Amino acid sequence: MTKSNRLFETIQIFRSVDGPIRAEDLAARLEVSVRTVYRDIAALQAMRTPIEGEPGIGYVMRRGYDLPPLNFDEEEVEALRVGLCMLSRSGDRALCRAAERISAKIDALHAPADWLQVSPWGAPADDPELGCVSKAMLRAAVRDERVLRIDYMDGAGVRTTRDIRPIGVVYHINAVLLAAWCELRGGLRHFRTDRIYACEPTGACFAGQGEILRQIWSERNRWDLGARDLTGAEAAVETA
Repeated sequence: MTKSNRLFETIQIFRSVDGPIRAEDLAARLEVSVRTVYRDIAALQAMRTPIEGEPGIGYVMRRGYDLPPLNFDEEEVEALRVGLCMLSRSGDRALCRAAERISAKIDALHAPADWLQVSPWGAPADDPELGCVSKAMLRAAVRDERVLRIDYMDGAGVRTTRDIRPIGVVYHINAVLLAAWCELRGGLRHFRTDRIYACEPTGACFAGQGEILRQIWSERNRWDLGARDLTGAEAAVETA
């Protein structure tokens, strides 16, 4: 989390509590050190944010302090709300937590809209207790162009260990696919994330190759040519 986002998040926490909050509690919620909280509080106070208190006692923010409104009209805000709620279908816990943080910021500046409801049913959640690999880890590997070694089980129940170069994440309604160059098969393949039972970086990178591989992958997967359901995606997965 960047410093600017952390300062914004700190203000949101102050707005959500009814009394003083200790630096230790702020640090736990922001997942930073207590010393970082002290520095952030000092930075906010220097920007004339009305936060009062002392280390060891707790901090409070005076009532009446508000942030500038988001520059969105009503329909744009509703579109954001629905889109954020639909992330619950992705099974990506890290994205869901991010969506909750964004929703809290929207709620702080706009009236709640409980009448907008989205069904949470969708792809399986990446629960580590069930042996599922974190989708956040897979997304990070795509961004950083890092080679991964995965333990994968296909639709026939055959398990293989292979090195892959992840280039994209595709969120279907009831499954999430990782698009990657597979060293074992020597070609582009799709892997259902709920069938990846182990994953670790090999230490190797494929810097500069990700964009080229994505262009080739995009030419072979033209979503604009017509709607595709998971059946088509399953066919790609079965040949992994």
